[in-house]
Amino acid sequence: MTESLTAAISAARSALEGAPDSVASLADLPDEELVAALSEASAVRRILDARISLYAGEVARRSAPSLAHSGLAQRRGHRTADELVRVATGSTQRDARDAVQAGVLLLGAEAAGATPPDLPEGMPPLPAWAQGLVQPVRRGALSLAALQAIRSGLGQPTATVTVEVLRGAVEVLLAEASTLDADRLYRRARDLRDELDAEGVAEREAERRSARSLRLHRLPDGMTRASWLLDPESAAVVTDLFDRATSPRRGGPTFVGERDAALAQRIRDDERSPEQYASDAFLALLVAGADADSSQLLGSGAPSVRVLVTADDLRDGTGVATAEGQTAPLSLPTVERMLCTGTHTPILISGTGQPLDVGRTRRHFTRRQRIALAARDGGCRWAGCERPPSWTEAHHINPWHSDHGRTDVADGILLCRHHHLLVHNNGWRIRRRAARPDEPPGDRYEAIPPPTDALHADARQTPLDLPSRSEPLRRALRPALVCAV
Repeated sequence: MTESLTAAISAARSALEGAPDSVASLADLPDEELVAALSEASAVRRILDARISLYAGEVARRSAPSLAHSGLAQRRGHRTADELVRVATGSTQRDARDAVQAGVLLLGAEAAGATPPDLPEGMPPLPAWAQGLVQPVRRGALSLAALQAIRSGLGQPTATVTVEVLRGAVEVLLAEASTLDADRLYRRARDLRDELDAEGVAEREAERRSARSLRLHRLPDGMTRASWLLDPESAAVVTDLFDRATSPRRGGPTFVGERDAALAQRIRDDERSPEQYASDAFLALLVAGADADSSQLLGSGAPSVRVLVTADDLRDGTGVATAEGQTAPLSLPTVERMLCTGTHTPILISGTGQPLDVGRTRRHFTRRQRIALAARDGGCRWAGCERPPSWTEAHHINPWHSDHGRTDVADGILLCRHHHLLVHNNGWRIRRRAARPDEPPGDRYEAIPPPTDALHADARQTPLDLPSRSEPLRRALRPALVCAV
């Protein structure tokens, strides 16, 4: 059986290798034949995808976890069936996993809705109402992606949408599948489900709304990517704003009023790409919205971005600066422009790395001092702690009552609650000292362990260095390293 199967696949491969593939041979093909060849090649690929998945599913069956080391994958030195398939096909890990899962579905379909005992655990077969999709996939009339689109789009049976109703929906979609790609087929399946289950529309609407999200991903090169998943209602609003910002660049409506026509022309003439224009437009809308209504935000007013820069650099127009929370440097001309807008707060760093002082007139650190401490420390300064500034408390390194400590930024340090309690309750002290000649400029902070018994004195009395976690601070002081005498 293995030899005949391999021979059949080899024969198909040889036939495909004989098909014209040179630019010259394709150039002479009539349009109709070219499109027909494309369609037939796609049908061949669908058959191949189905066969590959079946073979991958059988590999998974023979590598079921219950077989342990006697399973096919582990006998060949692979941890999982996915890994064996990936190596055998030269595909990606994701493609191999998809092939295995699709193959298990096809194998499970042969069990007439029951999971065969030797299929991998956690991989249920195709539901009974979707069994009619298997043969079209096997003969290449339906792609695996289309099978998954129909299955996902129609959802699960309910009291009103029974298994028999879903079987009828499958037949309707199979009749339309030849004219629809997988994405459109999924949408058609969702629309059909909504037609069959009008009472469930509100529930599915709520599910889509609950899936909404906005995430920011900081990239290694200093850029940040926003991933925004929108429910239909939110997407309608955002899409309208996006179209209004970019449609003149994308050939949008030209029959507009005189005022809008002038604006549309300015947008068309703008040197920015449509994507850049949309990014700038949405940023401007966010800033304006935050200034008009801050009810959804901590704090009030427009965004206030803190810019860390040395006083000498800003005065001389040399060096670089950094926006708090970012890693990429900013040029001084950019900083000057940002400061002119009034929405950016400069934090000027002295040659010792200290921001501002207010003396002993206040017991607690002010909001501006907290901002300065956050810029200088970057979060809890205790060695190994990664708590951000928002999770920290400002600690007087010289106690206010006993040592008449000053509420100066230089004499304050950010500690998370755990380490703040550790210092106060366990006898630790924190001291500030000037940098030695062999060290970079800036004040140094050290944690002095509490007194202990003589046996452990040598090991525990060594001061613990408390370095700043603020990359902007290190970047701001870096020019001083070059200029130090």
